[in-house]
Amino acid sequence: MEELEQGLLMQPWAWLQLAENSLLAKAYITKQGYTLLVSDLHQVWHEQVDTSVVSQRAKELNKRLTAPPAAFLCHLDNLLRPLLKDIAHPSEATFSCDRVAEALILRVRSELSGLPFYWNFHCILASPSLVSQHLIRPLMGMSLALQGHVKELSTLLRMKDLEIQDYQESGAMLSRGRLKTEPFEENAFLEQFMVEKLPEACRVGNGRPFVMHLQSLYVAVTKQEVQMGQKHQDTVSGDAHTSSSTFLQATDNQLPSQPEQPVSSAPALSVLEKEPLDTSGPVQRTQLSKVKRKKPRGLFS
Repeated sequence: MEELEQGLLMQPWAWLQLAENSLLAKAYITKQGYTLLVSDLHQVWHEQVDTSVVSQRAKELNKRLTAPPAAFLCHLDNLLRPLLKDIAHPSEATFSCDRVAEALILRVRSELSGLPFYWNFHCILASPSLVSQHLIRPLMGMSLALQGHVKELSTLLRMKDLEIQDYQESGAMLSRGRLKTEPFEENAFLEQFMVEKLPEACRVGNGRPFVMHLQSLYVAVTKQEVQMGQKHQDTVSGDAHTSSSTFLQATDNQLPSQPEQPVSSAPALSVLEKEPLDTSGPVQRTQLSKVKRKKPRGLFS
């Protein structure tokens, strides 16, 4: 399921409005199964299934339809893709959700081959590690990336101020006075932003601003996370292989050199002793007599 997990991590979040429920959701579907993550900004739910679960659930919900699991997965992908990625072209399916205890059930109704098609995504509460992987760590990475972005812009503004200052000292004049700006002061700018802009900028609401404006950065950060994980895994595997090779080489060097022993017929005879031959028939007696003639002298008393 590693492909599903990595694929889901690199998917952007989508904003859904299902009746009175505002949700963030992301999904990843392959021929081997699907994985789905849903959040209402208070809780996070998750479901990941393989083809065996898909086949069983399809039989329970769609008794008149018979198809391989890959066909149902392909149809689910076609239904979810417009919902999650293309708001301008709504899905042909009808979606609704219900909360049962701590679970969330996302219900889908559509048609497949001219027959009604039903599907229920049974999402349970996501584990803390999954929440960290898809929300906490990416959001921390995005914050650091935005901070670095601000630092780069501040440096660029200071360089622009020095450029303007050089023009002014050379006698250059503005042709339009309304374009005149004051030299950029980073600390003053940040203090003003905290007072005047921060309250508006921090309005998370139902999560839609996060989905509308920050998903390209979210995907870039999660892709970087996956690449770093793969590099770390490759490094660990390489170190383990090197350590194993070093250990085997050291073991070979420590083994005392043994003179090559001639092949003896004694082990073969000991095997025959453990598995006695049946001498009741003529073939077995002949075989036993041949073995006895090959017996070395002095081997038995």
